[in-house]
Amino acid sequence: TYDAKDDVDGGLTFAEAEELGLRTVSNVAFVLVAGGLGERLGYSGIKLSLSTNLLSEWSYLELYAKYILAMQQQNESKLEIPLVIMTSGDTDAPTRALLKENKNFGLSDSQVQIVVQDKVPALKDGSAGLSLSKDDRWTVETKPHGHGDVHHLLKKSGLVDKWLEENRSHVIFLQDTNALVINGILATLGVSVANDFHMNSICIPRLAGEAAGAITQLEHKTDTNKNLVINVEYNQLDPLLRTQGAGDGDVADEATGYSPYPGNANNLVMELKSYHKTISGEDEGVVLEFVNPKYKDETKTTFKKATRLECMMQDFPKLLQKEMGSEAKVGFTQFERWLSFSPAKNSLESGQESVEKSGKQAAPGTLSSAESDMYLQNQRKLRSAGVDIPESDLVLHSGIYVTSGPRIILSPSFAMTQREIEEKITRGASSISTRSSLVLDGSGINVESMNLDGALVVTAAEGCKVTIRGLNVANDGWDFIDVSEEDMKSGDVPEEISIRGYTLDKKDTTEYHVTEPGEYVIGEDGKLTKL
Repeated sequence: TYDAKDDVDGGLTFAEAEELGLRTVSNVAFVLVAGGLGERLGYSGIKLSLSTNLLSEWSYLELYAKYILAMQQQNESKLEIPLVIMTSGDTDAPTRALLKENKNFGLSDSQVQIVVQDKVPALKDGSAGLSLSKDDRWTVETKPHGHGDVHHLLKKSGLVDKWLEENRSHVIFLQDTNALVINGILATLGVSVANDFHMNSICIPRLAGEAAGAITQLEHKTDTNKNLVINVEYNQLDPLLRTQGAGDGDVADEATGYSPYPGNANNLVMELKSYHKTISGEDEGVVLEFVNPKYKDETKTTFKKATRLECMMQDFPKLLQKEMGSEAKVGFTQFERWLSFSPAKNSLESGQESVEKSGKQAAPGTLSSAESDMYLQNQRKLRSAGVDIPESDLVLHSGIYVTSGPRIILSPSFAMTQREIEEKITRGASSISTRSSLVLDGSGINVESMNLDGALVVTAAEGCKVTIRGLNVANDGWDFIDVSEEDMKSGDVPEEISIRGYTLDKKDTTEYHVTEPGEYVIGEDGKLTKL
């Protein structure tokens, strides 16, 4: 847990795991799987281009780039950390365009690589009939093959060989639209190092029956060398448990209220030598395929919409076991949900249905709920560091429960670890009102004391040290404004706004943008003074 005193029954505390991971960051590589479009979100573009929040308007790809750059600054060698993006025929061109338009978001050309997965024929029914294009009966509809392709593509690219030659130790696999995952990467890396894990899955407490995979240990009846610690998909978990003697199936543990099986957030940390050995084996990183159709009716013959054979990157333990046998060490690291898991994957309409069914307990998975959870986790981080932030309730915006505030964005450069936040915030000397909005972006920012009631943005370029000392901010601030149903139906509202259901009215802002290297103080009078 994020609690600094919680050593998880004698193991590492969160802070200890982060610091251990931090000592390893110069030797890692990142892989971002981004082969799908934002269709489920109601968005026609690539998901990586979506803004994670309306305060900073950083896209998902920009946030991940900022995180990698902040990692580089944390190690003395300043070695470049590679980023590989797996695209598909649907996402390749727009992903490349997004990188080009934004100069790789600060990453160098040499550290960004792209591998492209092929699409596969789509199937229309239980007899595996091919689905034809609506516009051309002679064209077969195709779909991405799933993120499991990434292992074989990395093998083909030769990048893993290169990373081994560079003495890198781990490769970290990320999904495209779960911004909170960056809170758990360092700690998971630390746990991997401490336990010599070959594969480590980032997990969360899972609700019984939740549409999320679960990490399980599958024991072979006759050969213990074939035991597996592996993800089991949610639609397979209940029947598996029932057939193996757990008569009630996928139900909650009475003591915790959660499933006994950790929920798979599907972000992975792999030890590089064993990963290289495994993808160099007989299967060359090709994971087994499966199909998960949604049927039109109880006859289970025709699909609601075309589906395809797909593969999942989290099925890698099957390959690992094949190449390493009982020596394969697969584990998981579980974090609190608020800290590490809030993906944007569902449309606003789908999220509204979820809220209607479950109220404030719903996990709608919309862009708006993911944005709200970014603000909430930063509230908790600053509150833990001694900032006076009132507990606030959730409020409805376009049918989705989101935080009423304050809305807070902390860049990875400002603080990556629990220790950094504690060092940069003077305990008990600052307050932030519920209606406030705050953006802190820069490694040189320190908050000694401030009282914020409104909107404040502070950015500091590299080489700029900015101390906030006694600052009082009171202005009209920023407010979310719901988009009316009439405007939504008109088609005049940009997609990125319509899938949220609201826009941000920036009425009044106090801003400080420091670009010239040096030491500065923002004092009680609100003036920026260079020392």
